[in-house]
Amino acid sequence: MANIIDTATNNGSFTTLVAAIQAAGLVDTLKGAGPFTVFAPTDEAFNKLPAGTVDALLKDPEKLKKILTYHVVSGKVLAADVVKLKTAKTVEGSDVKIDASNGVKINDATVATADVAADNGVIHVIDTVLIPA
Repeated sequence: MANIIDTATNNGSFTTLVAAIQAAGLVDTLKGAGPFTVFAPTDEAFNKLPAGTVDALLKDPEKLKKILTYHVVSGKVLAADVVKLKTAKTVEGSDVKIDASNGVKINDATVATADVAADNGVIHVIDTVLIPA
């Protein structure tokens, strides 16, 4: 198995996410021991942001890092455990809301694919970029 970064890179649907992780200086962290749970927005999710948002974030590493760490939870939280939670504390420091009443939503993002295994955690694919309050 590959680490979270290599798994996302090899998938092909996360080129924007991987570029953002590189720009924010988080590659070594997410290649580290972990374990981590990453709510990973697809390229389509990034495309839903207002025009120019991604470019602006790539030029603002601190803001970008805050947004990206809002997509990461410490520990390996598989879907079977996620559905039992109402919130999860992110590495950024604030909580995401979890609603498993109709599929699984993390804040306003729908989990499209759960439990993508990596050797240092797990990726849950989401359809919307999470923005901390």
